[in-house]
Amino acid sequence: MYGAIIGDMVGAPYEFDTKKQPKDLKLWSNNERYTDDTVMTVAVADALMKVSDNASEEEIKQRVIQSMRYFGFEYPHESYGIRFNQWLHSENPRPYNSWGNGAAMRISSVGWLYPTLERTLEVAKWVTEVTHNHEEGIKGAQCIAEAIFLSRSNKICYKDKQHLRNRLMDDFGYDLNRTCDEIRPTYQFNESCQETVPQALIAFFDGNDFEDVLRNAVSLGGDCDTLTCIACAVAEAYYGVPVEFKQEALKRLDYRLTEVLKKFSSEVVKCI
Repeated sequence: MYGAIIGDMVGAPYEFDTKKQPKDLKLWSNNERYTDDTVMTVAVADALMKVSDNASEEEIKQRVIQSMRYFGFEYPHESYGIRFNQWLHSENPRPYNSWGNGAAMRISSVGWLYPTLERTLEVAKWVTEVTHNHEEGIKGAQCIAEAIFLSRSNKICYKDKQHLRNRLMDDFGYDLNRTCDEIRPTYQFNESCQETVPQALIAFFDGNDFEDVLRNAVSLGGDCDTLTCIACAVAEAYYGVPVEFKQEALKRLDYRLTEVLKKFSSEVVKCI
């Protein structure tokens, strides 16, 4: 989950910047802070840690709704989308057929917490459906959950990025054969899963280590905090996160978010 949070923080200052950032941009100035991407990533993780591994669909959905609304109310100024903000404040929150990239942005904990891919995809679907019940929203979330699950796998085949790329293309139909250099010149702000998830994965596949993935993702622009959040969530599972990056992230989190992050890190150690 550190990866998603770091990606959010580093990408956030460039979210609405139409100028493309160079890959060698300075990291960790005074401008980085978390956004709604971090808050909802933490909210989902907190919810899933409070239910059993074999919890039912209804139990998981209710816990996720409660947690996202709790954190949404505790952090009310984090630039939530209009429809999501309406959902947060609804007396009876219902899914609203969204294919927005928030579905993939908040899903990283699911890729870590479960022992099988089947269960990972099942829980990813349930977590997503509470708001993003459009097939493209579910597809985007499941794809990132699977990418994380396979990247942290001990199976040697998935340490071959081309094998991993082919598996994700076969399972989800995204075109992942492009490069960042091909995408960058024409890529623009887009909040859909369809135009964020493939680009985030390509930033990962083009990277040589965690920091390189981070820089790739920021350089693409677009919905930069969310794209970089997604790319770095996968990069963490594949490469791990440098200690100094974790330290920079912790400096920018408050006590409540830090406690969930530390608890999640302990839970992940048990799951691996």
